[in-house]
Parts: sequence; C-alpha cells; structure tokens
Amino acid sequence: MGATPIFLFSVSRSGSTLVQRILAAHEGVSTVSEPWILLPLIYATRPEGVLAEYVHPLMVDAITDFCAEMPGGPAEYREEAHNFAMRLYDKATEPNSRYFLDKSPPYCLIAEDIMQLFPEGKFVFLWRNPLSIISSMIETWLGGHWHPTMYRSDLFSGLPRLIAAYDANPSRAHSVCFENLVADDDDQWKQLTRYLGIEFDPRTLETFSSVELRGRMGDPTGTKHYTRLSADPAQKWRRTLNNPIRKAWCRRYLRFLGQDRLAVMGYSLDGLIADLDAQPSDTMSLGGDFGRMVVDLAKEPLRVRAQQSGLGGPNIIRALLGA
Repeated sequence: MGATPIFLFSVSRSGSTLVQRILAAHEGVSTVSEPWILLPLIYATRPEGVLAEYVHPLMVDAITDFCAEMPGGPAEYREEAHNFAMRLYDKATEPNSRYFLDKSPPYCLIAEDIMQLFPEGKFVFLWRNPLSIISSMIETWLGGHWHPTMYRSDLFSGLPRLIAAYDANPSRAHSVCFENLVADDDDQWKQLTRYLGIEFDPRTLETFSSVELRGRMGDPTGTKHYTRLSADPAQKWRRTLNNPIRKAWCRRYLRFLGQDRLAVMGYSLDGLIADLDAQPSDTMSLGGDFGRMVVDLAKEPLRVRAQQSGLGGPNIIRALLGA
C-alpha cells in the first residue's frame, strides 16, 4: 500500500506554503513544491474552464464516448486517474514516509472532485481573512498596484467553490484559519496533526524554515522573510487597503462572498466590514488606482469575449489585451 495522500486546499496567498513546510517537517510526511498533476486529469472530463489550441469541449465529448465503451464506464476512467496519480505520488514519496502532501492552490477549483476521487485521502481546508489575501496578491504579484479585475479565478471562482466543497463534506475534512495557526498557541497544530494521524512535534514550529521544497512553484516571499511563526502577516492588509477605492472594492467583494460563506470560513461579514471601515484612508495611491480602474474596466469586455471565443491561445489574448 502506498502513502496516504494529504491535500492542503486553499486559494493563493493564504499561507499554505508555511503550513506545508511545518507539516513536512514532521517525520513521515513527504511533499514537493506544488504538483498540479490533478488539473489535467479532472479537466479532461470538464467541458468548461480550459482555453486550448484544440477545441476542449469536443475533446471532452471524445473522452466521454471512449469511457462509455469501457466495461466500467466513466467510473473506470476515474479509478484509473486515481491509480495513475497515486503511482506518481508514490514515486515522489521518500522511503519510509506514510504520507504525501499535495499543496496546489489551483485545486481550489476542483476540491470536491478531488475528494470524490480519493476516498482514502486527508483533506485540510485552510482559510485566511479575505482582506489579507487581497492585500498579499497586490503586494506580491502586482508590485503594490491594485487592479479591479485581478485574480478573478481565485477570488470569484476558487474561493466560493472551496467553501462549497467543505460545506458539503465537513465530516471528511479539517478546517482551520491561518490566523489561528500563527497565534502563540500550538493547540491548533495539535488538532490538525491529530486529524491527519501524525504525532505532533512542537519542534517543527521552529525548524520548518530548514525544509526545502523542491520545485519552482510556491510562495516567493514568505519563505524568505519568515523563519518563525508570526502574527504580523495577519495585519499587513491594513497598510495596503488604505484608500477609498480599494476599500469600496473590498467591501463589495466581502458582500459578494456573503455572511453564510464567510461563516463557513470562520469569519464575520459585519466584523470584516467594520474592521475595514475603521482603517484610516490614505489618498496617495488614489490617482493611480483610478487610472488602472478605468483601463481595466475598458478591457474587461474584450477579455471576456476572447475567453468565450476559445480561439487561439494565451498569446493571442495577451496580444488583444496589449499585455
């Protein structure tokens, strides 16, 4: 029997690399930076969500027809996809390890599919204050510049799907907030490792910085700046989301998520909005944000049409958008 797969689900910029390193510091847990190997296996039977040189929905039809000719039908495809992934995980698992940890942020789009595909899996849902996620995206990937159409896949598709996946399967998963993990209390880590069946080692909260994650993917900033647990990142959003435009956009995004979905994550809609409103506003970046908002919104109809057309590939879309 191979290693048990652990899936760490979150949207990007939720602190998942820190959690991955601490879990990997425990004996018996293998991991690599970010595998992403389940995306093509699952999207091969999804007619939407893929932009390719070929006509993806037709490929899905072809695979569906092919699966219908197998003795077990579509269920046999899923079984073989599971077995293929498990063989790959086993090849990347160190000798004597009991677990392989797959932390791939795009899995937020397919979390429920993965839970169905791996009945033997362990599933950790990592939540973070959405304001911190937005702030981290701006600072890490956009050079401090806010864009109203930024990272829609994570924010407007990924997070709602992730919440729905957990809400449908709470008895099979463990849910935890990033802010609680970095607090000065190891009880949350004990609960997490107990769910995973791993003996908690408090030394991992200090030695995780020595864990090397092989691969090019992962957090480009936190792994360099934080060598010990710190609650500081939980407050950094206050310096980034500090002008009226950014605050208004964030207020609308929080209302898009809504009270019920935020409650599943462990947050309060009213509390987050009150915290956002309580922050002093700064107008220094207001002009630049307004200009980017006008440009982004002007490009958005073209962006949508290009994606819906399915013509060409990413390079064509970049050319159309002037990127």
